[in-house]
Amino acid sequence: MKMTEQGYMKAVLTTGFGGLDKLEYHDHILIPTPSFQEVLVRVGACGLNNTDIWTREGAYGGSVDEDFQSGWRGDKFEFPRIQGADIVGRIVAVGKGVPELRVGERVIVNPTLYKGDSHESIYHAEFIGSERDGGFAEYVTVPTGNAIPIQSDFSDAELSTFMVSYLTAEHMLNRGGVARGQTVLVTGASGGVGSALLQLAKRRGTKIIAVVSRGKEAQAQEIGADFIIQRGSRIRDGLNRIGAPHIDVAIDVVAGAQVNELLDILRPGGKFVIAGAIGGPVTKIDWRMVYLKYIDILGSTLGTMEESRDLVRYIEGREIRPLLYKAYPLKDIVQAQTDFINKNFFGKLVVVPH
Repeated sequence: MKMTEQGYMKAVLTTGFGGLDKLEYHDHILIPTPSFQEVLVRVGACGLNNTDIWTREGAYGGSVDEDFQSGWRGDKFEFPRIQGADIVGRIVAVGKGVPELRVGERVIVNPTLYKGDSHESIYHAEFIGSERDGGFAEYVTVPTGNAIPIQSDFSDAELSTFMVSYLTAEHMLNRGGVARGQTVLVTGASGGVGSALLQLAKRRGTKIIAVVSRGKEAQAQEIGADFIIQRGSRIRDGLNRIGAPHIDVAIDVVAGAQVNELLDILRPGGKFVIAGAIGGPVTKIDWRMVYLKYIDILGSTLGTMEESRDLVRYIEGREIRPLLYKAYPLKDIVQAQTDFINKNFFGKLVVVPH
């Protein structure tokens, strides 16, 4: 089906690896046409994530060489690219193989581009906003299966705070086998994934210890944290203060120097799940703690299609709520990313293209 509104759109192009100067706002970019098994979405809002920053900076090198730059999947990243993965909007046109009845649907996009149908398809997944254009634009094409219908009275801006962070968080909790009655510790608990972890872990009936920056304690407690440890303090001292001898699962999105502290406070047989390295990608680990305590170390990135559909169910049932801090016009994306990098907020930042 052809869209009645043809022509050009506003979009932000990332023109190369580097700083904020690599973001270029344009108002004369051709509206994409959906191919076979694709839909065209008029973007209502698109959330910001660490992935947007790291991809632009070429920080996904997977190498200890700090000068090595690459995108999400190495040399597959091509410029110019429209980034933005947390897409919410309405389907305005469909490609061949997609029922025209989908036109008009309000959708939230799972940005994970799976490779195959097995449980291992996530291992080699690509990403909307990285290997193909994303939602920092007025329109975007996505595979029809990634555009999940949603019924909600949350605004587009509110809905665009969910998918990337909460999908990452839900997958981390599943990887760690987090269950009712366990004690979990969440690092970086004021960020997008961290705050998602607080809500989703609380939904499972766990006791939550949150590591947050000074001034963000009240917000963390409001959405699920039972105990607070301030970032920069010794985690063992914090546990002693609240009378917790150990934790069952450490959920880490920070990495850096604190990893050994987290391994130390895990109970024998505990699990350490990591999905980020904003505190530093290279860490010195005392492996004796790992093997003597039978600790499982689990890497985690994004999540499965089933988990994304679970999230939609949680949203529609109001089991989790959006943590929208601020919405920016698309043309102000440099300011939005500057504020994102400075981290002086709790929750999520989004851009609105229309």
